[in-house]
Amino acid sequence: MTIILGIESSCDETGVGIVRLGPDGAVDLLADEVASSVEQHVRFGGVVPEVASRAHLEAMVPTVRRAVEVAGLTLSDVDAIAVTCGPGLAGALLVGVSAAKAYALSLGVPLYGVNHLAGHVAADTLEHGALPSPTLALLVSGGHSQLLRVDDLAGGITEIGSTIDDAAGEAYDKVARVIGLPYPGGPPIDKAAQRGNCSAIAFPRGLTGPRDAKYDFSFSGLKTAVARWVEARERDGGEVPIDDVAASFQEAVADVLTAKAVRAATDLGIGTMVISGGVAANSRIKQLAAERCAAAGITLRVPRPRLCTDNGAMIAALGAHLVAAGVKPSALDLTTDPALPVATTSV
Repeated sequence: MTIILGIESSCDETGVGIVRLGPDGAVDLLADEVASSVEQHVRFGGVVPEVASRAHLEAMVPTVRRAVEVAGLTLSDVDAIAVTCGPGLAGALLVGVSAAKAYALSLGVPLYGVNHLAGHVAADTLEHGALPSPTLALLVSGGHSQLLRVDDLAGGITEIGSTIDDAAGEAYDKVARVIGLPYPGGPPIDKAAQRGNCSAIAFPRGLTGPRDAKYDFSFSGLKTAVARWVEARERDGGEVPIDDVAASFQEAVADVLTAKAVRAATDLGIGTMVISGGVAANSRIKQLAAERCAAAGITLRVPRPRLCTDNGAMIAALGAHLVAAGVKPSALDLTTDPALPVATTSV
């Protein structure tokens, strides 16, 4: 058995996960502890990098201790350390990588600097087991909206589509601000949308024309369309139907994301799709994806909500795949890369 401790600090959550890699390659989750600083960012309407970095610094050691206790282990039982080295906020990444280096050096165990985005895909293996090769991954979060072909988690991920402006989660946050809902915008919009009429307002679907890039996304125009609709309604003295706006906006996002993902899987002959990232917890995206995947004969896999958001468990899981594949560990002079490309699974 090999015990891997994973550290995630790319944004506003300090995540520490511990997994056990069995001789048969099975990965079992032993602990998944998260300390979030989201409440410290609410008054700013978004993540403040300096605040996030300070929160990571304060939460790191206590979160590691909790994870070890929950797993019923001691630090001396850890056989390898995996840590997010990119992409993400520079200062936040630096805190996590510095902590991982210190633990790896003091314990005398190998260090693996890994890709945050690949970690989101690896999270699904903790719930549904090994991924078929290839798998189509739809990664949707606050900072990323991507379509990925995954041939091997240990080093075979290819981007086939991405957002050209706002990510889906970013659009949720901005629209929530426009209609007076709290930050972060995903959960409150999802809740409001369930009370509204998704056909009430015909908001645009970005990059869906015959000449547009088939697998890329754009949500900036949708965000602007919502803002202009609300402004016009208020200018005319009418009451803004928040639930209907939320539902119509969410339907536009879910429609584009799922349609392009299913098209990509079909075009590439891929029979399994994984939806991961924080926005994967959205009820309408999951529902519409399930309907469209079923109609297209595609197997859909979505991790439970806890594993969709940023967490250390996904980083530990990715680390376990690297260990199992015999990937060379990182050097102790490992650096962070805020713009690390998804094709680089480990550094």
